[in-house]
Amino acid sequence: MTTATLQAATLAQFSRKKRITIAVPLVVLAYLAYIFVSFDVAGLSERINLNNARTLVSDSYSYKTHVTQNNRDGTIAVSVEGERKGEYPDGSAPDWVSLGDTTIVDLGDGHVITLGDEVSYNIPGYGVVTARPDGTGVNAVLPAGDLPDYINASKNRVTIVTDAGRFTITRARAEVFKYSYGWELFFFTLDSPYYGMGPAQLVSRAFSGEAGAILHDFWTNKMWRHGDVLWALFETLLMAFLGTFGAAIVALPLAFLAARNFTPLGAFRFAARRVFDFLRGVDGLIWTIVLSRAFGPGPLTGALAILLTDTGSFGKMFSEALENVDEKQIEGITSTGAKPMQRYRFGVIPQVMPVLLSQVLYYFESNTRSATIIGAITGGGIGLLLTQAIATQKDWEEVTYYIVLIILLVMAMDTLSGWARRKLIKGDEGGH
Repeated sequence: MTTATLQAATLAQFSRKKRITIAVPLVVLAYLAYIFVSFDVAGLSERINLNNARTLVSDSYSYKTHVTQNNRDGTIAVSVEGERKGEYPDGSAPDWVSLGDTTIVDLGDGHVITLGDEVSYNIPGYGVVTARPDGTGVNAVLPAGDLPDYINASKNRVTIVTDAGRFTITRARAEVFKYSYGWELFFFTLDSPYYGMGPAQLVSRAFSGEAGAILHDFWTNKMWRHGDVLWALFETLLMAFLGTFGAAIVALPLAFLAARNFTPLGAFRFAARRVFDFLRGVDGLIWTIVLSRAFGPGPLTGALAILLTDTGSFGKMFSEALENVDEKQIEGITSTGAKPMQRYRFGVIPQVMPVLLSQVLYYFESNTRSATIIGAITGGGIGLLLTQAIATQKDWEEVTYYIVLIILLVMAMDTLSGWARRKLIKGDEGGH
């Protein structure tokens, strides 16, 4: 090759690389522009509802106390989150609610609501809103002037939303909502004798022989259902465990069929690899829906969905690991007169075991998270409770509680799988 030819080839190569360097960013920019238009990113600002977002965020770390008056008979009910299982006993209420012939609700900062035949709300800086609800409507009387944005009034309903709380009047009832920080009734419900006790008092009661009763009231908490939640976490972990390790057990012998150096017949290798492609080509959620129609809802269905998907993934990874084993080690075992199964046991498995265990432990950790979503479809595990809490859109502090538990579970599995890898793969006795 002459110098001129070599120079021309070099320049052509540089020119081609230059065109590629310019073309790739242009293609990426064109794709991003297509996404911007097709996904209507510009219209996101019109669709977003910041008020709902703020409400959901505030609900995650606070709770509502409902004070409800039945306008037909005048009865008053006070409950946490408006639930019957969180209802205060007759004649009792939080200290900011004064019960009597006329019930006074002090929301703080001068916001005072009076419940009775005539309902009133004293709003600082605005005035007093009064109403006499009956069969004709709420009959509201508001201060003169323009109506503030935080008041929505009609003939049959008046809603007032301020920083102190929310007040709704209809013909049937008048209801006050007050937000407070924390997760009320998390440890004990109102009917428990241990409700309202501090840590020191609870410890004293526990050492005086009431530890079992304290644990029982906490475990059977009707509002937060700690016993059911922990059992759901166990079901989620069980789905991930059965699915992951069951897939590893099924995939290992099949991987030998797909490995070129262990199965000389191409037809067997082709069939095994296509089975793996089919199993992992169908997403785990699709398998979940299919299996739930066949076997019904439950944790076992979720475990089978994970098993099918991971069998395809493990089969591919295991077969590739088997194709890279050192043949000399197998030949050494063979020279001792070992039978085929013994050659596999002592010549092959020890070589691929670190890779196999590393992948299985990683998938087990990942499936712990995936089992939450699968459980939401199959009706098992913490995923079901999370879906139910989200669907009601009422107690978002429970949603936060479940999410925190899921994160802690994933963190625990991450730590456990890391420890197992050090012990089983690296043989690190000191844990360093």
